[in-house]
Amino acid sequence: MNPLWFVRIPFAITFAGHGAGKLLMPRASADMLDLSLPMVLLVGVAEVLAGIGAIIGGFERVPHRQLVDRLTGIAAVPVLLGAIFLVHWPRWSFVASESHPFGGMEFQVLLLGVALLLLFTARRPG
Repeated sequence: MNPLWFVRIPFAITFAGHGAGKLLMPRASADMLDLSLPMVLLVGVAEVLAGIGAIIGGFERVPHRQLVDRLTGIAAVPVLLGAIFLVHWPRWSFVASESHPFGGMEFQVLLLGVALLLLFTARRPG
């Protein structure tokens, strides 16, 4: 078993879950995040696709799995950079505070590291 599954599975669950929440309740998500409805829908789709891609890219026999990993990273990185700089910056601790009701950026930075890992370590066949 490839040990990267220990990273892929929690990443996929987290991303797909957050995206599904946005897609199932877009207006509430837009209001809560103070984003436009189209932006919430775009982020939700990117999150769901990144979650699915993290799983699909883990299977050795999937055609073009390296491309799937790269696309997963490409979908996730802008979402995470937006979350870090628009919502969680400059607080580090994940604990919510009066100034940062959604907490700090440490969890998003970890997810960004996983997304970058998927984006830049995808190997070419052969």
